Formats: sequence, C-alpha cells, structure tokens
Amino acid sequence: MDSPVIYELLEEGIALVTIQRPKALNALNQEVMLKLEQIISDLICKESIRGIIITGSGSKSFVAGADITELTTLGYEEAVSFSLRGQKIFQLIENSPKPIIAAVNGFALGGGCELAMACHLRIASENAVFGQPEIKLGIIPGYGGTQRLIRLIGKTKATEYLLSGENINADTALEMGLVNKVCLQGELLETAKEMLKKILKFSSIAIANTLECIQAYDNPHKNGFELEAINFAKCIASEDGKEGTIAFLEKRTPIFKGK
Repeated sequence: MDSPVIYELLEEGIALVTIQRPKALNALNQEVMLKLEQIISDLICKESIRGIIITGSGSKSFVAGADITELTTLGYEEAVSFSLRGQKIFQLIENSPKPIIAAVNGFALGGGCELAMACHLRIASENAVFGQPEIKLGIIPGYGGTQRLIRLIGKTKATEYLLSGENINADTALEMGLVNKVCLQGELLETAKEMLKKILKFSSIAIANTLECIQAYDNPHKNGFELEAINFAKCIASEDGKEGTIAFLEKRTPIFKGK
C-alpha cells in the first residue's frame, strides 16, 4: 500500500512533503500522523535539507480535518493521549529550526487548519478554505487550534470562528493575517518555493535563531527578550555573522556557510 505521506527533494535543499489520502480529502488519521512525524523528524536532521513545504495531494484539499471515525472510538483517557500526541507532532513542526511553509490547496479544516497554523508561513491557493468547525460536532480542536488561531488573528476574531465553526475563505484569511499570500491554484507550489528560496539565501544559523525567538513569543516558560539577546550573541559570534557584517561593509554579497 502506498504511504499516506511522502516527500521528494526539490532544488536548493527544499523538501516537499505531501499528505496523500485523496479519497478521504487527506484527512489525518493516526497512520498519517505517525508518518508525518517520522518524515519531518528525518528532514530536520538531514544537513542537505534547508527548508520544507507541506501540502496535500490534489486540488480539493490540503487536509480536510481529522478522521472522524477514529474520534468516535475514544474514551476520556484515550482522548487526552490522542490530543497530546497530535500536539507533540505539530510542536515538532512549529519548533523546527528549518523554515516550514504550508502550501494550502483547498480545504484546511479542523486538524488541517491546525497543521497549517503550526507551519511558520502559509501560502494559500485562491480556493483555500480554513476553519475550526469542531464546535458543530459537539467537540473542540485538539491539536492546538484554540491557541494558535488566537495568536495568529487575535482573540476577538478567533473566539468568533471557534464558537461559530464558520469557514474562512482565502481572501479573508489573508486580510486577517492567517496566511501570508494568496495565489492562483496552479501557481501554489511555485509561489511557496519562491518564498522559501528568498529565505534560504540567508544564514541557516540566523534563520534558526530567529525562529527560536519567534516561538518564545507569548510563551510563559521563556523570556523572549533574554533569549533574543543570547541568540543575537550566538549569531554575532558565528562565522556567518562575521561574514555578513564584513560583506556589508565591503559592499559585496555575503557567502554564508551555516557555521
């Protein structure tokens, strides 16, 4: 049987991860989650990989949500473990030192919206639809949706969408800051690649330290300002930091080596 999650290596150290359960609109079941965790963990550790794009197969759906058939079998203790397990996998994505972009094609509902929000950046095709419709099923998001949606669009609007379960179209998602860019459906992957390439021109050390500081925002267990000072010093002391500042003074393009 084909794997429900695959990846391929593109140019310039970019990996494309594709969730492929087209008959189920790429819904997240535990097999998908396990394979996604394995692949992302592997790509983060590969020195040759500098950035990652996550998408869904076909044009109809990024990820339509969690597999509802699995949810109906859960008791209380199982549901807690189910939720924490998914949160751990999405935190792996969110805390990646390598930039991860969600290329959202079609439905990104429930767990799909949560997956997209765990990525560092989001590019949406014009037919993308976001939402956390769990309230309509008598449940709530379990993979971090109640927290990340607030962080991305603010408490007032997030509360509205979490309590109404209403969908968010691509243009509205762009307007409220849920996505970074909207493009034509046929240009989705190319747009995501171009955005990632712009980032990957810079030092991988500076990228990783920037992402770490960003994740400290609104984290009660971390002092973002203190972490910024420490990571600033790490970058200044790195070979890339020296190269970048000297290249600026010498009016030339820096050559970063990730050291």
